[in-house]
Amino acid sequence: MKALLLSIILAFVILSAKAGNEEKAAKFYDHSSIAPVPFIDTVKLIIDTGFMAYYQKAVKVDSTIKISTIYTRTLEFMAAKNFQQTYGYEQEGKLIFTTSQELNTNPEYGGDNDDPQSYSVQFSIMLNMHNGRYRYTINNVIFYLGSQSGNRRMPLYDLYIKETNGESRRIEKNAKKIIDSFEKYLAALTTELHTEIQHKGIIYNPKF
Repeated sequence: MKALLLSIILAFVILSAKAGNEEKAAKFYDHSSIAPVPFIDTVKLIIDTGFMAYYQKAVKVDSTIKISTIYTRTLEFMAAKNFQQTYGYEQEGKLIFTTSQELNTNPEYGGDNDDPQSYSVQFSIMLNMHNGRYRYTINNVIFYLGSQSGNRRMPLYDLYIKETNGESRRIEKNAKKIIDSFEKYLAALTTELHTEIQHKGIIYNPKF
């Protein structure tokens, strides 16, 4: 009888210890301790009925981040990128910048036979800010495309029409290549902007 009682007590102790270890393991691998997935922006092209094309998106950040913080960090980011500030009013929560960039549709070129396919693009970016979020609008986009007679001036809307009107597969392909290249640049730019505003380098987690 004593042997049976000791066996029951021993089994209970083993099961209790196992449950305790599993609970510790669950806490150790608590999902709340896992770093969040990094923000990667996907820019959205908007076609206006008034023959306008632009990019616009509202982006959330921590609700504790105030307008003044978004404003200051945006200024610092744009200054580092050499963007020209044309308007800024913190109380209104609004900033406007302009820039001109030299880009190309073949970012991995480098060999003797590679064609860089470079182009210039000018645009403005406006930010409207609220506590915990901001909205960017990228408009006044003008491309300058190389040709035998010099640079051709091409607004974003006109380039979009060339990509979608079915006039020529070659023209559509070339227009799409330029727009894709520009949107890739914008996605990197706006992702970096979000990182700067969020300002959250996760070095360690106190719940570890």
